[in-house]
Amino acid sequence: MSDPLLTAVTQYARLHSNADGLATPPIPGLRMMYVDSPRGRLHSTYKPLVCLVLQGNKQLIVGKNEAVCSAGESIIVAADMPVIGQVTGASMTHPYVALAMEIDMGLVAEISAALPGTASGRTSTGDTLFVQPTEASVADCGLRLMRLIDRPQAQQALLPGLRRELHYWLLAGPHGARLSDLAAPQGHAARLGRAVGFLRTNYSSRVSIEELAALAAMSLTAFHRHFKTLTSLSPGQYQKRLRLIEARRQMLYEGSSASDAAFKVGYESVSQFTREYGRMFGAPPGRDKRSAHMQVIQNRLNGIDNERKRA
Repeated sequence: MSDPLLTAVTQYARLHSNADGLATPPIPGLRMMYVDSPRGRLHSTYKPLVCLVLQGNKQLIVGKNEAVCSAGESIIVAADMPVIGQVTGASMTHPYVALAMEIDMGLVAEISAALPGTASGRTSTGDTLFVQPTEASVADCGLRLMRLIDRPQAQQALLPGLRRELHYWLLAGPHGARLSDLAAPQGHAARLGRAVGFLRTNYSSRVSIEELAALAAMSLTAFHRHFKTLTSLSPGQYQKRLRLIEARRQMLYEGSSASDAAFKVGYESVSQFTREYGRMFGAPPGRDKRSAHMQVIQNRLNGIDNERKRA
């Protein structure tokens, strides 16, 4: 394994990944995936990010867009989006390994304002998923972020500048103009982002469409139209997805029962929660939880076996 970024991410994520293969180091906005066999579809909601696929293959469905990303390529998701991901290329000897870094659209707008010529002048909000060859400058930022994981003092001193550098290189890349457009403060995407951010914070509460439209400074008709164009979902469907994803996280990683998780995320009926959970994740809550626990056990056994082989 000669690629230093692949080596660093593999070594960390192999030891710290959860049942879904996700590892979250103590650096906000940084996460990794390590999966040693093809998996079923995983539903999640992404904040804007760039994901560097270092080994293996993954299929992504973001809104109406679909893409397959392979080693040496990067995925940019440029808005708060519901995402369906499926690892399609992974094995014990060549696991799927990826590094994701969140994008701060406010920082994109700030840097873009100081860089003449980055905006394209387009206003459509339909395309928010991009795949491109991983640029050396972006991979270098990823490697230097990895080196900060166990150095909290260095994080405090270096992280702000490193994040700013990452955003500059993304703006300087092939999709920089589109990123700039999506980050424009008065553009549809940025205005919708305020409403989506409110939904993320208040997913367990009843939120009126009028309140969301006001946050986006749009009429009800325009808000519905632009929200669905951006996310492929209605606001109600988006909130339901947030609730189900959070309920699953609480069940799998905090030990909550299905009924406790359902009520915590805002459901009033456990039977309704169970039906909607099964439709989204392909299995009722109890069976999904048992399968995830078995996956954790299998991952640990595979890890032990790999360590023995390396020894």
